[in-house]
Amino acid sequence: MREGTGVDVDLRKLRYFVAVAEELHFGRAAERLHIAQPALSRQMRALEDDLGVQLLRRDRRGTELTAAGARLLAEAPRLLAASTAMVRAVTAAAVDTPRFTIGFMPGITVTPAVRALTSRHPGLDVRLLRTGWQDQVEVLHDGRADVSIVRLPVDQHGLRVRPLFTEPRVVVLPADHPLATKSSLPVGDLAGEHLLQDPDAVPEWRDVANELRTGERAEVPPINSVEEKLELVAAGAGICVIPLSTANFYTRHDVVILPVEGIGAGHVCLAWSATRSSPLITDFTALADLLTPPRIPSGTSESENDGADEADADR
Repeated sequence: MREGTGVDVDLRKLRYFVAVAEELHFGRAAERLHIAQPALSRQMRALEDDLGVQLLRRDRRGTELTAAGARLLAEAPRLLAASTAMVRAVTAAAVDTPRFTIGFMPGITVTPAVRALTSRHPGLDVRLLRTGWQDQVEVLHDGRADVSIVRLPVDQHGLRVRPLFTEPRVVVLPADHPLATKSSLPVGDLAGEHLLQDPDAVPEWRDVANELRTGERAEVPPINSVEEKLELVAAGAGICVIPLSTANFYTRHDVVILPVEGIGAGHVCLAWSATRSSPLITDFTALADLLTPPRIPSGTSESENDGADEADADR
């Protein structure tokens, strides 16, 4: 094995490696990358030669990662994201009008802070980037956003995170659901319902459901947006638990929003890259207090807003 110091890693080869490592199939990876499979195989051998280690093991049964390959797959996305962020930063520095991009999760209103920032910096080009559970942190690592309003929990590696506020989480039911006429519900009343999200996002529901249920829970297919989740609820496919601000934003007649007793609050924070500093980030951080929690409806207690677990319901 070659000593790792002093090795220059070709980022193109690294991107190719990530595709192969995720697919564990050279044919599918080559199709995804839009290159010929023999060329991809040559690039992978060249990367192994560069690093002096075997990354992939191929035989008639398929392709698998070696220990070194698994470690590289864990490290590569950060390096590729940093490279992308660098290119975006350099490109942005070349334009005459300074630009500042704010990522935000569904239901969060950033207008007050944006207005305050632009009043301090006339002519600033402020962009808004709507994020989801999967990319609310990724947009910071790859430079798509300068700051991001996130819902916990998130991987805080390489980030600075400042708490903003907590807010209740509510359940969304079909309008014709037998429980829809209630003013509020204890979490135990929902234990028999099909939850359209990762149970770890609502640990209180998970714990009660595990006590009352036998057998395996039906698998939930990937749901990529709040809109998709609400469509499934309206169709009677199940229920979901979401932050109050999200529920207030996505109002519709075919679902009912109810407070839930026994489910902790969600946490909203401001996050930015620990490796970046700028007067604009500093100013926006100071102005972030203008971002406030939504109105708490009757039936949802202030104590629920304070006694919070850190599970985000928009998964």
